Amino acid sequence: MKAKDISKLTTAQMIDKEKDYKDELFNLRFQLATGQLENTARLKQVRKNIARIKTALRQQELNK
Repeated sequence: MKAKDISKLTTAQMIDKEKDYKDELFNLRFQLATGQLENTARLKQVRKNIARIKTALRQQELNK
């Protein structure tokens, strides 16, 4: 997800997306530990998406 797309979301939507990505990250880590993960690059993508959302939330917080 691009930063431009994230900035268009509302705060509640960003929080929901962050929760979804955290759940996905948990599942990916579990798959990695059990040897079932095929796309290891997805771990990095999800972590970056979480960071982008947290950055956007912090920017909104500072602008208010």
